[in-house]
Amino acid sequence: MICSLTEIKDKDIINVKSGENLGYADDVCLDTKTAAVTGLVIYGKPRYFGIFGAREKNIIGYEHIRLIGKDVILVELTKASDLYSIDKIYRDNV
Repeated sequence: MICSLTEIKDKDIINVKSGENLGYADDVCLDTKTAAVTGLVIYGKPRYFGIFGAREKNIIGYEHIRLIGKDVILVELTKASDLYSIDKIYRDNV
């Protein structure tokens, strides 16, 4: 199945291990050398109506994606470390 980023952004991301709705895919990560998608980016939800800013932006690695369906994206995250923080990756590489 071929999807555009616009189509992916409209799909809920569901963790099949916990049943938790993680939100929507806000962006994708690309490997610029191979032009392959390496993960989905989920922007942090606002904390306390946005007064305290947003939570961290996270990446779900492609290896955790189990199915991209018509309405949802199913991922399998077994532990918290399966989500990568974009902010932490950026700080470590600067």
